[in-house]
Amino acid sequence: MSYAFPPGGLPGQDVSPEGAAVFTEAYAFIPAITMRDIVTSHLPGWRDTRVWIIARPLSGFAETFAQYAVEIGPDGGSAQPEPERDAEGVIFVASGTVELKIAGATHRLDAGGYAYIPPAQPWEIINPTDQLAQLHWVRKRFQYVPGLEVPEAFVTSDAAVPPTPMPNTPKWATTRFADPADLRHDMHVNIVTFQPGGLIPFAETHVMEHGLYVLEGTARYLLNKDWVEVGPGDFMWLRAFCPQACIATGDGPFRYLLYKDVNRHVKLGIGL
Repeated sequence: MSYAFPPGGLPGQDVSPEGAAVFTEAYAFIPAITMRDIVTSHLPGWRDTRVWIIARPLSGFAETFAQYAVEIGPDGGSAQPEPERDAEGVIFVASGTVELKIAGATHRLDAGGYAYIPPAQPWEIINPTDQLAQLHWVRKRFQYVPGLEVPEAFVTSDAAVPPTPMPNTPKWATTRFADPADLRHDMHVNIVTFQPGGLIPFAETHVMEHGLYVLEGTARYLLNKDWVEVGPGDFMWLRAFCPQACIATGDGPFRYLLYKDVNRHVKLGIGL
């Protein structure tokens, strides 16, 4: 398996600045070519690390999550990576190796490694190798519910979780790392896979917000009213109810890392 990550670097002066990036009232499309060195950040509490912040809560747009692409140098990392006590997170490793210390155990995560980190859970992450480690990190403020326990931390991998085919087709499947029936979870971060010729056969329109980071392959993707050509490293950011559909276009699998908020009541009233 290969998993895309921002290319970094900087295009030459012979490259046209005209591009496909767009931000609308319903969605944003952030192509891989825009994720260059000059838009990275460095985070307090992290060493030898740079970050592409590709989604953040915005009032009137997508409000529930932040999504980072994190590049950790040799011996880099953090003993206190999460600054907000009520934030939960998912780590997905794109390349290299990290060691994750959580809940009294140390886990080695290679490419395809996946970890869920509950709120109020101390954790540490380091790159124990002499090569770069690259990972995707999704953060969300956890919504507590009386009578529901907080989910426990878990570590798994893309290779360890069989994809679940969608009804009536072998061409569309979802790798679900958290049990969809477990109401303790208020977000899912899954991998969606389309085989060549696979598609979403209707325009999905729903309350969930989405972050879609293309890990592999190509497709035509419907974003609101626009069909957009997408490929490895491209990011799609959808607010609630933005119509979406997909047609895989390559000769290999089309895969993306998908965030969505789930399993909670809608809060009613201004400021609630």
